[in-house]
Amino acid sequence: MSRYSISKKLNEAFEPAVVKARAALESGGFYVTSELDMSGDLRRSLEKDFRGYRILSANNAELAYKALVVETEIGLLLPCHVIVYENDEGGSTVASIDPSVEMSIIENPALAIVAKEMRERLERIISGIS
Repeated sequence: MSRYSISKKLNEAFEPAVVKARAALESGGFYVTSELDMSGDLRRSLEKDFRGYRILSANNAELAYKALVVETEIGLLLPCHVIVYENDEGGSTVASIDPSVEMSIIENPALAIVAKEMRERLERIISGIS
C-alpha cells in the first residue's frame, strides 16, 4: 500500500478479481458508473501489451451529496476510482485512492470529515474482498 492508496492483494486471477471488486463496491453502497479496460485501450491505441488493468469509477450518492454540499467543485475529484490489475506475484491487486489524501488539497474541514467517511467505507470494502 502506498501513502496515497488503499489496497489489497488477492490470490485471484484478473477477471474474477474484477468481478469480486465490482460486487464488493455494489454491496458496500457504491455503484459502478463506468469501467475502463486500460490494457485493451493500450493494445488498440498503441499496439502495446500491458497486464490486465481495469479502472472502475464508483459513486456513492450519499457521500457525493455530502461532499458537494460543502465543496461545489469537489466534482472534479469524483467519482472514486478503484483499480484492479494483475500483479507481479501471479494474483491481482485491488486499490483505491485514499480520499483523505486526495481531498486534502482542498483546505475545507467539513470536506475532510466526508473524506474520512469515504476512506473508512472504501477500506472496509477493499479489505473485505477475498
